Amino acid sequence: MPSKNTVKVFDAPAFYHVYNRGAGGRKIFTKEDDKKKFMSLLERHLTIDNIGANKQLYKTYDIELVAYCLMGSHFHLLFFQPDDPNELTGLMRSVSTAYSMYFNKCYKSQGHLFQSIYRASRINNDAYLSHITRYIHLNPNTYKTYRWSSLPYYVGKKHCNWIHPERINDTSADEYMTFLEDYEDRKKTLKEIKGQLAL
Repeated sequence: MPSKNTVKVFDAPAFYHVYNRGAGGRKIFTKEDDKKKFMSLLERHLTIDNIGANKQLYKTYDIELVAYCLMGSHFHLLFFQPDDPNELTGLMRSVSTAYSMYFNKCYKSQGHLFQSIYRASRINNDAYLSHITRYIHLNPNTYKTYRWSSLPYYVGKKHCNWIHPERINDTSADEYMTFLEDYEDRKKTLKEIKGQLAL
């Protein structure tokens, strides 16, 4: 029986939370340059004007990156697929293959970089959609200053034409930060309650 969220039959239009981690718990991003490389691969396949320095035109996929977070051993990506149900498969195949080749060459490594084929969970309702952005952005403990998430795009500190927080976020910067912090407070309270019950 296939593992949960590994069956790759997609719909459109639809939102998908895509995630993966390193094989055997290994790090897939060991330095800042690795994260820059991964983001550059996403950018080159999600930007219409994507002619690289070598003048090679890369394939562009009709899919929007809505939120992301890159951690040392794993990543989270939230996509909106508007029309073609095959675009997500093509994009993730291109990015995963290119990044694995980069990583193995850079670190003189062999074998599989990722634990398995990426997983993708369809977002079925608005409440789940909002929760997923919050979950993604709260991954790092230092989420307010963390460089490798889309949070700065949600609070107006950064802008670009290939990351699309406007697809789901229509709140102000202060409102979105309150949205994140309220969840963090609830987690702390829940942890305290569980601790008291364990006494």
